[in-house]
Amino acid sequence: MLVIISDLHLTDGTTGQTVPPGAFEILAERIQDLAVAASYRVDGSYRPIERIDLLLLGDVLDVIRSSRWLSSPGVRPWGSASSPDLIDVVARITAGILEQNDEALAVFRRLAGERGVTVPPATRTGKPDPSGEGEPVPVRIHYMVGNHDWFFHLSGSKYDAIRQRVVRAMGLVNRADRPFPHDMIESEDLLQTLRRHKVMARHGDLFDPFNFEGDRSASSLGDVIVIDLIHRFAADVEHQLSNELPAATVMGLREIDNIRPLVLIPVWIDGLVERTCPFPAMRKMLRRVWDKLVDDFLSIDFVRQRDTWNPVDIVDGLSQALKFSKRLSIGWASSICQWFNRLRGAPDGSYFHHALAEQDFRNRRAKHIVYGHTHLAETVPLDASYAEGYVLNQMYFNSGTWRRLHRQTQLAPAEHEFIASDVMTYLVFFQGDERKGRPYETWSGTLGYTPSETTVHRIDPGRGTHGAGNSVSSVVREHAPHFTPTPSKPGIFSGHRV
Repeated sequence: MLVIISDLHLTDGTTGQTVPPGAFEILAERIQDLAVAASYRVDGSYRPIERIDLLLLGDVLDVIRSSRWLSSPGVRPWGSASSPDLIDVVARITAGILEQNDEALAVFRRLAGERGVTVPPATRTGKPDPSGEGEPVPVRIHYMVGNHDWFFHLSGSKYDAIRQRVVRAMGLVNRADRPFPHDMIESEDLLQTLRRHKVMARHGDLFDPFNFEGDRSASSLGDVIVIDLIHRFAADVEHQLSNELPAATVMGLREIDNIRPLVLIPVWIDGLVERTCPFPAMRKMLRRVWDKLVDDFLSIDFVRQRDTWNPVDIVDGLSQALKFSKRLSIGWASSICQWFNRLRGAPDGSYFHHALAEQDFRNRRAKHIVYGHTHLAETVPLDASYAEGYVLNQMYFNSGTWRRLHRQTQLAPAEHEFIASDVMTYLVFFQGDERKGRPYETWSGTLGYTPSETTVHRIDPGRGTHGAGNSVSSVVREHAPHFTPTPSKPGIFSGHRV
C-alpha cells in the first residue's frame, strides 16, 4: 500500500499558520484503517499486508516562507549554495520548522516505529483473528523535494547535517548523506516502490517557470516573489500603516500567502481593501506600497537577469500582472490567470496535460500519474487501453494540499471576491490483490472557513437571502476540526504585529 501527500508547507511560525497536529492524527488513523482494509484480498480471504510506503511529495518543510530571510541582509536562496551564511540560515529555518511542528511530526515518527501500524493476524481459514496480538506492518516514509524545500536536494556535508536532523525528526528512510530526490529515478528504493504500485510521481514544479528553471539545486523567481515581495510587503505595512488600517483589513492581510496562484495576490488585495477599508486615501496608500515593492522586486539583479529583449517575457508579464498601476479596467484577474496558465502549459490550470507527455504514461508502465504543487486536488481519466482482452485504465491525480486556500468567486470576477477553506487531501494506491483488487482511493476534506467577525465595508447594497423561511434541522452533530481555527488576534499580520 502506498500513501501520497504533498504541499503541507510547514513553517517555522514566523509567517502564516502551520498545519496543526490534529491533521496528522487523522492521517495516522486512516492509515491504520486502510492497512486492515488492504489486507482483504480479491478471493475474499484475509492476509495481512507486508508493508506501507508513505511518500511526502514535496513542499513539506517550507524553508522559503520564513521572515528569517529578511533579518539576514545579503543572504538569499539565489546566492551561492556553498555560502556559509546561506547554509546557516537554511539550518536555522529548518531547525525552527522541526521545533514548531514537533508534535505533528511525532506522528510520523510513531508511524515509522516498530509498532506504528498493526493489523490482526490471519487464522488458518483466512479470517482476521481478533483475539491475537496485532501484527506490525512496517511503514517506510520517503521524502521528495519541491520548490519550497529544494535545499534538501543540495550536496555537501553541511547539507548532510541538515538532512540528518530532518530524517530523525520525521522518521524517514531517506539517506541523510545523499540529496533528497526531486525525480524518482534519483532514488532506487523509491523508484522500485513506485514501480510496484504502477505509479509515476513528481512534485510538479518542473512545469512552473516561476518555480523551476531547469535545475532543482538552484533558486527561481518564485523564491524572490515570496521573500522580497510578499514578506517585505508585510514588514512595510507594519512599519507604515500599522495604526491606521481597519482591523478587518489587517486580519485579511494575514492570509496573503495562502493565495494561489501567487500572481493573483494584487487582485485579492484589491478586493480586500475595497470591502474592508472605507477610506479611499488608505486604499490608495496600500496599493502604492505594493507597487513600490514590485518595482524594487523587478530591480533585483536575479530578476533583471531574466528580463530579455522579448516584449512578452516572464519578467515583463510579472510587471503587468503585479502592479496596480498597470491593471486592466476589465478582466484583470482573468487576464492574469490566462497568462499564468499559458506559461505553465496548462490552459485550464490543470497539469493533466503534462501527464499525457510522461514517458511512463506513454509506454504504459504507469497506471497512475501523480503531481502536487498546484494545491488543487484532481482525479482525471487519461486513457483506457484495450489489448487481448486486457484493459489498462490510466489516471492523473493531483495530491492537493494541507493548508488554507482562497479561491476566486465565479459570479462576478470583476468584484475580486475570494472565499477561503481549509483542505486536506491524501491518495492511496494498492498493489496486486490488496483491498480486494481496488487500484486506488483518494480522500479530500474541506472545512469552510469563517473569518473573525469584523466590520466589513461593502461597495454594493447586498442582497436578501433566498433561503429565508426555510426550516432547519435542530439536530446538529459537532466534529473536531483537523485544522485549528485562526485565533482572533487583530494585531497580528503574517507573523508580524501591526
